[in-house]
Amino acid sequence: MTRHCIAVAAGGTGGHFFPAEALACELVRRGHDIVLMTDRRAGLRENGVFAGRQQFVLPGAGIAGRGIIRAARAAAALGRGTVQARGILSRIRPSAIIGFGGYPSVPPLLGGSLLPQKKRPLLFIHEGNAVLGKANGFLAARMDAIATSFPVVAGVPDGVPTTLTGMPVRPDIATLAGEGYVPSNGVINLLVWGGSLGARVFSDVVPPALAALAPALRARIQVTQQARAEDVDRVAGAYRAAGIPATIAPFLDNVPERLRAAHLVIGRAGGSSVAELTVAGRPSLLVPLPIAARDEQGANAQALCDAHAAWMIRQPDFTAPALTQRLTELLADRDLLVRTAQAASILGRPDAAARLADMIEARLPDLPRTA
Repeated sequence: MTRHCIAVAAGGTGGHFFPAEALACELVRRGHDIVLMTDRRAGLRENGVFAGRQQFVLPGAGIAGRGIIRAARAAAALGRGTVQARGILSRIRPSAIIGFGGYPSVPPLLGGSLLPQKKRPLLFIHEGNAVLGKANGFLAARMDAIATSFPVVAGVPDGVPTTLTGMPVRPDIATLAGEGYVPSNGVINLLVWGGSLGARVFSDVVPPALAALAPALRARIQVTQQARAEDVDRVAGAYRAAGIPATIAPFLDNVPERLRAAHLVIGRAGGSSVAELTVAGRPSLLVPLPIAARDEQGANAQALCDAHAAWMIRQPDFTAPALTQRLTELLADRDLLVRTAQAASILGRPDAAARLADMIEARLPDLPRTA
């Protein structure tokens, strides 16, 4: 395969950045050069696969959910970012650009689409959810191909080639594939996570729900929970008062080991989280983010529920009494947890980064290289 320069457009939270890093690792392994185009939130990367390589931080901001004035400012920032990206791309001449959704993908991909045909790189987006996000929806018709994480993705325009690749996960998560689920014979390890920044609703609901479990069941529970920094002491105190051993932190390190130990996961239903759960083959109780612009997380959770690979509770229904009842039912049925874990593992695609790299490479030989 000819060595190519490939630009990766990703930024914002870990949910968009982790799959970008996983793909970049695979592309570097195959001998390609990579360039990162990102936003100020993510910033320049001093560690990982992008460290020491070309990186460009572009202006931009999200538009969804903003007032008129803030939306106008965000649109202006995206416009400035697009102009800058077009100039950078004209100079570095990548063979392809792959974006991972969210507003950081817009300036590089839109800028690339505005280049003269002889300088235009191949343009790809990866959609991590079961519904095309707003940024990807804006870009989709301009793309040469779209990679998806789910077999069915609502909102994909007709006429654009799509490939089911799965969501690339971090290499250390991919190693969990095929290990299998070991049901509890005593202690029940409960993992609670809420996206890159944590979720206050879990800090408010999960501790009282566990405290209300029957004493014999409560005595078996051991919790690892992600909580916002300002909530850590409150949550830890609630578990101490209930006599439940718990590890509470704003950011969970060693995620693979924590997933490996988990008998049940409670969390959001973002694309990266769902991918990690299915690759690891873990049963989960999903609470979709209620403010997502197109209810992407609800669609993700529903896809797993339809495959009997998870359960979903919408946030308005996610109360301490409701969670107590649901956990009492789930944790009493080891066979149900095992079956759900097996169903989740069937959906997992630990080779998603390789599949995505294959999709890109398959189209690279057709790229015009005329100066």
